[in-house]
Amino acid sequence: MCDYSLHFVASRPAKVGDKLVTTKFNNSLTRGFAAVEEPTVAVCLLPGTEVAFETEVECEHVFKVFRSQKLISEKVARFRQINTQEQNAHHDALEFPDGQIVLLTQLDKGQHATVLQLPASPRATNEAEQQKFGSLVT
Repeated sequence: MCDYSLHFVASRPAKVGDKLVTTKFNNSLTRGFAAVEEPTVAVCLLPGTEVAFETEVECEHVFKVFRSQKLISEKVARFRQINTQEQNAHHDALEFPDGQIVLLTQLDKGQHATVLQLPASPRATNEAEQQKFGSLVT
């Protein structure tokens, strides 16, 4: 799925093996994933999709104090949606093995990742979509 803020950006669903890069899209105020070979097309992930980053993940702190950066020592994450009850809020997030949850729009630009696997079944996708609440770890 692609967040509400990417509705005016060309998009396509993720495929296993896709090489992705975090980017800010021209027709949006947000960041997300694009395929390395298609930098203007948003790649939409289904809840439960697993990605592996080339290096430790860099993101902004939630409160953006002095543009401080946060380094996450994990390189693998699972896509999920949080705070889905809030209509005009970002929902697309990554959950890391240590429990940290980071919105995609907080990821620094230019980070490379690979789609490892898509959700195993429609049941797994439905369970992931039913996640109603999530908090951001700072």
